[in-house]
Order: sequence, then structure tokens, then C-alpha cells
Amino acid sequence: MSQPAPALFWFREDLRLSDNPALHAAVSTGKPLILLYIHDEQSPGLRAHGGASKWWLGKSLAALSAQIAKVGGQLTLRSGPSATVIRDIIAESGADSVFWNRRYTQAERGLDAEIMETLKQDGVSVASCNARLLTEPWTVKTGAGSYYKVFTPYWKAVRAEYRAPEPSPAPASLAGPDMASDALAGWSLHPSGPDWSGGLAGTWTPGEAGAARRLADFLDGPVNHYADARNRPDIKTSTSGLSPHLRFGEIGPAQVWRAVQHGIAAGRFDEASAMTFLSEIAWREFSYVLLFHNPELASRNYNHAFDHMPWRSDDAACDAWRKGRTGYPMVDAGMRQLWHTGFMHNRVRMIVASFLTKHLLLPWQMGEDWFWDTLVDADPASNPASWQWTAGSGADAAPYFRVFNPVTQGQKFDVTGAYVRQWCPELARLPGKYLHAPWEADAATLSTAGITLDKTYPSPIVDHKAARDRALDAYETLKERRDAA
Repeated sequence: MSQPAPALFWFREDLRLSDNPALHAAVSTGKPLILLYIHDEQSPGLRAHGGASKWWLGKSLAALSAQIAKVGGQLTLRSGPSATVIRDIIAESGADSVFWNRRYTQAERGLDAEIMETLKQDGVSVASCNARLLTEPWTVKTGAGSYYKVFTPYWKAVRAEYRAPEPSPAPASLAGPDMASDALAGWSLHPSGPDWSGGLAGTWTPGEAGAARRLADFLDGPVNHYADARNRPDIKTSTSGLSPHLRFGEIGPAQVWRAVQHGIAAGRFDEASAMTFLSEIAWREFSYVLLFHNPELASRNYNHAFDHMPWRSDDAACDAWRKGRTGYPMVDAGMRQLWHTGFMHNRVRMIVASFLTKHLLLPWQMGEDWFWDTLVDADPASNPASWQWTAGSGADAAPYFRVFNPVTQGQKFDVTGAYVRQWCPELARLPGKYLHAPWEADAATLSTAGITLDKTYPSPIVDHKAARDRALDAYETLKERRDAA
């Protein structure tokens, strides 16, 4: 008896087996399965992964391949334009159905729509599901029927409306035909010449199992202190560390939601603190709403008035910011943490973003692009939405005239000084009084701490007050230009 035609499941940003709706739908057909991942850097409009994301992707695919092999399946790797690869796979295998979970950038949606239409014309059925978000960007609407542009009422609506669907287990079997596959090493996702990924490897465990451990560890205590500790980079358990796992779909937000709500219902979690944590999951969702309705979020100002901002051009200042050599310890610690681990604490992200866009008066797109290349959790929605929020040009944004003082921010949130001492070790022996403003220390104190300004640690590249005044003047120029336009 002939074998039934196989079903094709296309992995994208959902690199997990459990609670994967489209994979579950494909398994439910009872057909042999082709499990495909396409490394597509050729289809028009797709934004290529940055260096840190490529590192993560390679490790995550390796972990996924091993998981699949344990249940009798094969992860097929192909590179090239997605439409071409899928057409080739179907021609080689005779697959008569294709399953995937939906994506939300304009280029991805356009590509998926074209592929779906072509497949249907060829008599191949297509089914898509939601695995990436709690609620898709078009579902939660205001009373007037539009999308939410302010986070607080959006979060209130999500809390009222969202109910997590029943989870689906990881398949017990994923058997299917043998398919020709690229070698993962051939994609050169791991950096070489030089290999700068040692700090990433020492910090993260990409893959579904690593995601599950991160969530379990966070829910085993730290979640109860999240509301108070989340702004404290000097507390290592102040955040969950789930963002890169969510970025690559090694865990879904619905899984996080269920686990937290279960703990609240069981009386194990402080409800206020746990819901504060879920509000951060909802901020990610809100970012996707903004991206869906504003497809150029990563390149154009959400608030078009900022098209009139007189941004500066200063390569030397931008280079100092990237390298953590600004002379402001809280900024420098954050940028060094980013380079070493592919991650930065969220409070510090706001501080370094404010510094770039206000103290240095450099366009937010420069920072967004650097984060895209260096963050393991570089997300097409959260990254630009958060940059625009801090820069003042985004939805529900912090006012541009709110200029973070990196000294007082450090004193307030790096209370113990552990964060700066870890990432700026040349300042480790400096007394706490001067840790966030070493230029204020007297010569004897600096000498005792082994610090020579401009030799072992830089002096500030800008004066805070002068930079703040310049930023406020620039904002006045924006308003004048806007009103004259």
C-alpha cells in the first residue's frame, strides 16, 4: 500500500515542540511529516538577523534538531528564497499540505500571502496559526474600533479579554521521509575571525529546554519580588531572562501566561508582582500592535514631528557609546554587558538609549541598529518600539524633555554598585560615593582606587548639564520647524 502524501511544517520563529499550534495541527493529520527550517536572506524586505541573533539561531536549531531526532524525525535545513525552497520541497516529496505559525512584519506577511496563494492554486492546502503572541495585532481594539496607541488601556483590555487556550503537548512521534538537508555549520551562524561569542555561551542555553529552565527558575522565587526588583541591574535575579527564548519561540507567551496565572491561583505568587511581570509580556504584545499598524517602525518616526529633529552626526561619540567608553559608568557598564552577553538589563537599556538620543543628540535609528546586531533578543517589534519610546518619537512615549541623568540613575538603581563594578572592573575599588561619577573624586581617592582619568577610565565625553540644555534646545527647534511646516 502506498504511503500517504506527507505534510510539511515550516518552522520560523517558533523553535519548540510543545504548545506549538501549527505543529500540533500538522501532527493531527496523521501524515508523515517534513519539518523544515529555511534560512532566507534573499526574499525582498526581510531583515537579516544580527550577529548575536545568528549565534542564538544556530544553537537553537541544533537543540531543536536533537529534540526532533529523539522522536524519530528529521529537521530539514534549506537556505534560499522561501517560496523557491517550499516549491522544491513539495516537488521532491509530494507533500499536499503546509502548516506554519503566523509572522507580523509587513515583508513577512506579504511573503506568506504570496506563498499561500501559489500553493492553493497548485492544489496544496495551507493552514496557519498563532504561536507568537497572546493576541494578534488586529484583535484587541478600542471602543472606537481602532488599535490602541497607549499602553495602559491596552494592558487593561488584554487583562480583561485574554484567556489562554489549552496547551498542546510535544508530539510523541515526528516520523517522516528522509530529505536532503543543508549542514548547519555551512550557514556560518557562529562567529569566526574572531569568535567573540564566549560571553554569550557562558550566559545562555538556547533551546526549548533552556527556556523551560529559565521560566522555572524565575517562578521559583524571583517573580515574587519582580515589581520591586525589576529596575535593579545589581540584582542578578531581577528579571526573567526569557526575552531571547520568546524572540525565537522556544517558549510561547501563552505558556508563560498559564504558568504565572496558575501560580497566582494556587497562592504561590504575589499577585501584584506577578501581574507586573505579565504586563512586560503585554508590552511586547503592544509593540507588535504598533509594528503591524506602522510597518516602518524600525526606520521612521512614529511621531512624524520628529522628522524635524536636528539630529547630530558624530562618529567618535557613537563609537565611544558602542564601546562603553563614554565616561559615565552606568552607560558604559550597560554597553559592555551588551557586548559580552548579548543582553542588557531593561532599565539600563533606557539609560543608554536616552544618553545616545539626548546627551549625544544622535538619531535613535543608530542605536536601534546597533542593538539589532548585538542583542540575542533583538525583536522586530520590541526593539524599535522601545527605542522610539525612549527617544520621544514613539507611541505613548516618554517626553523628549525627560533627559535621564546617568549619574543619578546609577545611584538610584545600581544601589549596591555591583553592576558597575562587574562591567567596569577598573572602577571596582572606587568608594560608592564616587562610583557613578568618578571625575568628582579627589586625586588621592582616584590613586588609591588605581584610577587615572583618561588613561584607565575616560572622563565624560559630554557634560550632563550642557548636553541636557542642547537636547532641550533641539526640541524647541523641532517644534519651531514642525509649526512652520
